[in-house]
Amino acid sequence: MNEKINRLKTILKNSSYTVAVCGAGLMEEGGFRAVKHQDRAYDIEHRYGYGPEELFTSACYNTRPELFFQFYKQEMLENPPQITASGAAMAALEQKGLLHCIITSNIYDLPRRCGCQHVINLHGDIYKNCCPRCHKEYSLDYVMNSPQIVPLCETCKVPVRPLVSLFGEMMDSQKMTETTEEITKADTLLLLGTRLDSEVYTPYLQYFNGSSLVIIHSESHYLDSRADLVIIDHPKNILPQLAK
Repeated sequence: MNEKINRLKTILKNSSYTVAVCGAGLMEEGGFRAVKHQDRAYDIEHRYGYGPEELFTSACYNTRPELFFQFYKQEMLENPPQITASGAAMAALEQKGLLHCIITSNIYDLPRRCGCQHVINLHGDIYKNCCPRCHKEYSLDYVMNSPQIVPLCETCKVPVRPLVSLFGEMMDSQKMTETTEEITKADTLLLLGTRLDSEVYTPYLQYFNGSSLVIIHSESHYLDSRADLVIIDHPKNILPQLAK
């Protein structure tokens, strides 16, 4: 393992532009299982009568807002992933000029909350909410602590909309473009807690033409052989060693 750590340190030192791509593994190392995880999805369907791919949608938000917000608050907001050592380590690498951009598909804004500056939240984040009619902005606290299940705009009296990408929705085109541009620029690409066949990132990974592809993930995968360096471990155990 020390040999791989030293090799990765050399890669980062010699890289002209390094981009980190963060997947569900960074939530899992913080104690949060994605709602699409097979066991959790089954449990959600048993308790709500619908699966997460039906609940976390614009259709559910528009037609059954009480069910949508019951699911959203209980399953996605009440027990968010804990901050781990990965976030602080990425911030330290960024400050040292060894990491230039962090792209995350998670909606909990973990890297920015740890001090990272150049972050693309591809799917938005839970801290931004607004009225779909008048566009007044609302905090996460407002959504969580509304007197009724459905948080309503104080002016329009319509359900406040979390500014996160719901299942089946088109993603923010600007963020998609930024993600493509950053991966195209990368000399080194770090896949943290995600795989080469990621449902989210596969369309973007084809634009990587840099010199080093590195995977740090807790589970091995048959496509790992395409990477230049693979470390099978949680990122929280590896990244702090790079930041020293």
